[in-house]
Amino acid sequence: MTTFATESPSRSRLAVPVTEPRPWGSFTILALNEPASVKLITVAPGGRLSLQRHEHRAETWLVLDPGLEVLVGDRSWVAQVGEVVHVPLGEVHRMSSSHGEVRVLEVVLDRFDEDDIERLDDAYGRA
Repeated sequence: MTTFATESPSRSRLAVPVTEPRPWGSFTILALNEPASVKLITVAPGGRLSLQRHEHRAETWLVLDPGLEVLVGDRSWVAQVGEVVHVPLGEVHRMSSSHGEVRVLEVVLDRFDEDDIERLDDAYGRA
């Protein structure tokens, strides 16, 4: 896992996840001394979220199952289990699964409002 720390996490506000190594492995801090919203997202087989962006929040995703297809900005890839994906404020993004059910833990440190979604493309007629 990648370490994103530029300062000690105990003294600074986190903008992106920080991974701390330990003799037994490591832990990743997704939120530190911040109010946070956390969602468990389940993408059904063949499901695809809207191509979207948010004006008031950035997102951090922790991939829990294999097979998550990710688009952030102009980069797309199949994320690995345990991978942490950071979606900056205002960045175009989407997640989907072409085969099995996929779960993602989403952490938002900014003010969370489900209506803060600008849909650019949507397979379900919501754009």
